[in-house]
Amino acid sequence: MDRNQALALMEKHLESEALRRHSLASEAVLRALALRLGKGAEEAERWGILGLLHDLDYQETENSPERHGRRTAELLADSGLAPEELEAIARHNAEMLGLTRETELDLAVTCGEVVTGLISAAALVQPDRKVASVKPSSAVRKMKDKGFARSVNRGHIKLCEQLGLPLLDFMTLAVEAMGGLENEN
Repeated sequence: MDRNQALALMEKHLESEALRRHSLASEAVLRALALRLGKGAEEAERWGILGLLHDLDYQETENSPERHGRRTAELLADSGLAPEELEAIARHNAEMLGLTRETELDLAVTCGEVVTGLISAAALVQPDRKVASVKPSSAVRKMKDKGFARSVNRGHIKLCEQLGLPLLDFMTLAVEAMGGLENEN
């Protein structure tokens, strides 16, 4: 599956503009993360596509979180994605599905998509409301404030450390990746 096919699927399944922005942000973060981990351009493209697709079922499973992720994997079963890619999509919701994150890709999809929520919230409190204005060190400090972006799972963001990436480095990578999206518009 190429990016254009993934983008078309994302647009077909996600009517919400907020969910589409989240998917695009997840794509950017996962692509940057793959490159940072030395995966190369082809792997970065693959990780980015998973970022675009990971929440395809969100609107369908919003009231059934125990199906979220697994339903996306079902929707993509005949898409040509590899089994480990489908598993990584399902495992971004591992706790609700009774699964465990086992691979580097599982960890990457989870931390890469969750960090977008914290950074987006941090951008909203900036005077210009821009991701590019978010200081990564400030975003790391905001993780300690349980009232800030309350629904964002801090433990999932910290999975970056299991990939060998310190939290501040990951936050910097994510802010830069997401900030790049603003420059495209």
